[in-house]
Amino acid sequence: MDNSPELQRFLEQEKQKAMVSEMVGKLTNECWDKCITGTPGSKFSSSESACLTNCAQRYMDLSMLIMKKFQSMQQ
Repeated sequence: MDNSPELQRFLEQEKQKAMVSEMVGKLTNECWDKCITGTPGSKFSSSESACLTNCAQRYMDLSMLIMKKFQSMQQ
């Protein structure tokens, strides 16, 4: 099997893309279920918009905190 640096870089990039895609999917499901309680119209209400923004920010903050914790444990 070819273990070239280019292949390793490519595989790492693909793994990161998959992780981002998975995070976006989870974020979308969690925040949608939490913030959108009725049938959405053509626009979100101001409370739905604020909830989605806050939910997404908290999700990203928590994800970064967990990632930093795992990195510190590996060192």
